[in-house]
Amino acid sequence: MTFSVVAIIAAIIAIAIGAITMRLGTDFYRSVLWWEQLLVLAVSTMIMVELNNANSLIRIFSRMVSCSFLLLTLMAAFLFPSLRGGLVGLSFVAFYLFFLQAYQDRQAVGSIYAAFLSLGIGSLFFVQILYFVPLFWLLMAIRLLAFSGRTFFASLLGLLTPYWLLAPYYLYTLDYTTPLAHFMALAQFKPLDQVFSLSGPLVAPIFSDPALLITPHSSVLAPLFTLGFVLLLAFTGIIHFLRHSSNDKLRTQMVYEMFIITLLFNLVFIILQPQHLPFLLRLLIINTAPLIGHFLALTRTRFTNIAFFVIVAITFLLTGYNILFS
Repeated sequence: MTFSVVAIIAAIIAIAIGAITMRLGTDFYRSVLWWEQLLVLAVSTMIMVELNNANSLIRIFSRMVSCSFLLLTLMAAFLFPSLRGGLVGLSFVAFYLFFLQAYQDRQAVGSIYAAFLSLGIGSLFFVQILYFVPLFWLLMAIRLLAFSGRTFFASLLGLLTPYWLLAPYYLYTLDYTTPLAHFMALAQFKPLDQVFSLSGPLVAPIFSDPALLITPHSSVLAPLFTLGFVLLLAFTGIIHFLRHSSNDKLRTQMVYEMFIITLLFNLVFIILQPQHLPFLLRLLIINTAPLIGHFLALTRTRFTNIAFFVIVAITFLLTGYNILFS
């Protein structure tokens, strides 16, 4: 009954986010953006359920991965108003679902194409997600064992498909500056002395998306507290998995190693360019959910049982804080 209970709690939290964080009051249900975000979150959660089922992420029957994803995503209430961010997260989850279907199959052009098509769609809303592409090519070769000339070409085709579909529109309207500016953003880096300056660039650019309704008080504390807690959960899950990975099947070990490598890459990205935190935090949560879900579902010691209640309590406390002070 865990997933059903969590779904009810998530619905209540989503209502509170709409009424308080998005400042819609009792008319939250009239907001198209709120319904769109709720739909995106629901679809992302169901894909996480399928990702868990298809890859046996936990060796017992458990919905802890999808439950962790749902609660951690809603905990970052300040991200909820951004539909762009929600679509980026959805595309990243869909990428994993298709990508892992190509395990040890160098002819799985359909799965690889669909995976990188999902990533290409996500890049329409957050072009910097393309920085993950070389990493996924490397993982496709050394972990997924599905790299070949055909799958590499399929990945390129998947990435380019969204842009091929949009190209006729921009050619028809003679708008060349918008696509150029979109890709030029890949070459825009802030100097580290500005990135880590508390007086400006660390705070303001974090929420450059006009859809994110953040007060000056929470613009620093809310994301930093949330990021710190998610990282604590991530490294808790990593340590637990590394200690007990021998109990899992080889394929499951490969999947979790991919999550860990991607999470560490994601963390380095956040450290170097924290102005992209609204998007990167969503991706961090996606990679953290399986790791902490594995920990919560498969530990039975007295200490870890206490840790479970502590984690749940902090999650709800942070959720309340982010809702009230965003």
